[in-house]
Amino acid sequence: MPLTDTAVRNAKPAEKAVKMFDGGGLYLEVAPSGGKWWRLKYRVDGKEKRLSLGTYPDVGLKEARERRDQARKMVGQGVDPSEARKSDKAAKKAANLSTFEAVACAWLDKNAHTWDEGTHAAVRASLVNHVFPAFGRLPVSGVRPADVRELVQGIEAGGARETAGRVFQRIKAVYRYAVAHELTDTDPTYSLKPAEILKRQIVRHRAALSERETPEFLRILKDYQGEPATKSALQLLVLTAVRPGELRGARWEEFDQERALWRIPAERMKMKTEHLVPLSSQALELLASIRPAGDAKGPLFPSPYYPGKPISDGTLNSALARMGYKGIATAHGFRTLFSTCANEAGWNSDVIEKQLAHEERDGVRAAYNRANWLPERQKLMQWWGEYLAKLARGADVIPFKTA
Repeated sequence: MPLTDTAVRNAKPAEKAVKMFDGGGLYLEVAPSGGKWWRLKYRVDGKEKRLSLGTYPDVGLKEARERRDQARKMVGQGVDPSEARKSDKAAKKAANLSTFEAVACAWLDKNAHTWDEGTHAAVRASLVNHVFPAFGRLPVSGVRPADVRELVQGIEAGGARETAGRVFQRIKAVYRYAVAHELTDTDPTYSLKPAEILKRQIVRHRAALSERETPEFLRILKDYQGEPATKSALQLLVLTAVRPGELRGARWEEFDQERALWRIPAERMKMKTEHLVPLSSQALELLASIRPAGDAKGPLFPSPYYPGKPISDGTLNSALARMGYKGIATAHGFRTLFSTCANEAGWNSDVIEKQLAHEERDGVRAAYNRANWLPERQKLMQWWGEYLAKLARGADVIPFKTA
């Protein structure tokens, strides 16, 4: 006998599951816990199967019968409704995983190990704040070049040109990942060039001394009356041509004065690769003059205000400003001075670049450079120390490479 709404509503649980049949394979299963499930019993290829049609009272008797009829119609057409449901779920899952946001998150996860925590957070934030609201929910294959162009131009119009460029490059990287993993065969960034969709950026290089201005600067630095640690830091910065941040964090434990080497750990390097800095005799002499008595440990250039901490980020440029070089020289600019003089002197450009820690992206070439450039760099840095000494004396020197 077919079920009625009243019978379904009043069905009570028992110690074991109770099955109340309606017809056409449909029945209501009442669990001992009191839950009520609509189920359909049917056969495909001679095999009996069951399909869940929902729970009561969310699905009433009338709707359960409609779902039964739809499922039986599929069976009559040779389609297994249970397998069809699995296919639909898989398709929906695939569709959810193929949105731009899902693909971008997969790209973020894949590259997380190559970034430090701060970089990973910044990259993710740029996508979450700018890209996902615009087309994060679109299928990755449904984003148009116009969508990308309008997004980055909008960011630029808001006064964040640099951010716009970075966002564009990250969208482009996501599509390289998507194409490589066969998640799409179209890349909307392919036809877009930053120079064509963004306004031309005026590059302002960090102020750097010229060779002609260096002798006077070295003499002024020698007579500098500020904090001794700041003076020594500037002197070593000029002698080593490292980045200011790498110098500020220098610790005595990193220096091997017997081998005349400074080993900067990977975590303080821009490219996250350990860097060896050969020390000239002039650099070694400077280190000996500031080395504390006993077992030297801790910051090479300690802060005068915070014990155990190195000098602050703005210390070196502030000192340069007090010396009269505001807008003329920056701490980072001494790398430019070193590079210019060394190149003009005829030193191998690969050796110079390696000394500046401009790491190769090609792993094989980078390994080759690490294995072969250290002797040449030792000669280069000794030449640089001697050349600076001559400039400090005001000697009439011509910056040609010495044997």
